[in-house]
Amino acid sequence: MNEYQKNLIELLLEKNRFLSFSQAQTWVELLWDDFETTYAKAGRQYRGSEMTEKIVRQWVEHYGDKLHEFVTNNPKYKHLLEQDPNKLN
Repeated sequence: MNEYQKNLIELLLEKNRFLSFSQAQTWVELLWDDFETTYAKAGRQYRGSEMTEKIVRQWVEHYGDKLHEFVTNNPKYKHLLEQDPNKLN
């Protein structure tokens, strides 16, 4: 995990007290990968981690407080995003 992602995880945890550290990490990794994959599929030239961090930061700022409400229909990711029963509220 790079420094950019660590900072985004911390930001997401500040925005959303319902997520555990591992859930926040999963969200940041999924958003990060989604942006880079979509950007590449669109034929765009890779512009580095700084660009990806900027976009993911915007998403966390705008949607971070609601990410715990996300219910996915994709079983591939559902197990990654379920609430952690060990999380202390």
